[in-house]
Amino acid sequence: MRVLVTGAAGFIGSNFVRLLLQKYGSDAEIIVLDKFTYAGRMENLKEIMDKIELIKGDIAKAEDLEKVGDVDVVVNFSAETHVDNSIKNPEPFIRTNIFGVYNLLEFVRKREIDKFVHISTDEVYGSIREGSFKEEDRLDPSSPYSASKASGDMLCRAYHRTYGLPVVIVRPSNNYGPYQYPEKLIPKFIILAMHDRPLPLYGDGTNVRDWTYVMDNCEAIDLVMKKGKAGEIYNVAANDERRNIDVVKLILKYLNKPESLIRFVEDRPGHDYRYSIDSTKIRRLGWKPTTSFEEGLRRTVEWYMKNRWWWESLIK
Repeated sequence: MRVLVTGAAGFIGSNFVRLLLQKYGSDAEIIVLDKFTYAGRMENLKEIMDKIELIKGDIAKAEDLEKVGDVDVVVNFSAETHVDNSIKNPEPFIRTNIFGVYNLLEFVRKREIDKFVHISTDEVYGSIREGSFKEEDRLDPSSPYSASKASGDMLCRAYHRTYGLPVVIVRPSNNYGPYQYPEKLIPKFIILAMHDRPLPLYGDGTNVRDWTYVMDNCEAIDLVMKKGKAGEIYNVAANDERRNIDVVKLILKYLNKPESLIRFVEDRPGHDYRYSIDSTKIRRLGWKPTTSFEEGLRRTVEWYMKNRWWWESLIK
């Protein structure tokens, strides 16, 4: 089985490649295509470099995809993902998350490929005060980031219906764990707290997110890669919702740091209050999370404490 994993130098992608190597060994030939942006780092692949075929390329450039050759499965993690950055400058998000997806779909359309797994986000649904979004619910993105991801999803759906492409969409909730770039809430606040620096928390900290440990999410993606039905969408969530303020307090507890480090700052524009997705469909396929939030966060804190080599250069 030849598997092309795009964006595999990023947080979730690199963890997914480790999972594939662990589960399939020599039965899977892994081709990694990555642009190596600021968040897609060579360091994320350091210990597995000799076990993968590495291609430096940009999915927004069709000629880079031609370097790949024939594959059986494509799993697309390539994306610009930071909401704040999308508010400051939407253009890279449009280029990668929409035009890049188009190029990948054209790549798949020209070849005999068993499955194209497109990794989306729960943010495409927008905010919800009560209940949880299901896969068939309408999309209502709030930021340039989530709008670009929703657009990529629509392209995938259209290519399935029009050309019969074997496309499957995965929409995970917030992930956390090792190798996450420290622009995201959990790694950013772990590192700031380790240095006794203020933790800038948006608004009053009551915004709610559903957190899924990254390896649980990778297991779900692997299951969809094997058993997911073409044309379907699968929400992936541990269904463990937490207020941001409570997440931050737990980080401080694990680091034995005072809550006085928390600083409430002006909320960002269009900040969704609560994300919540129904994961019944993926659970019926055979998936369930195995890592509690408390245990996953503890592992994550310990990883950042033990792997200063990975992040110290980033904060300088």
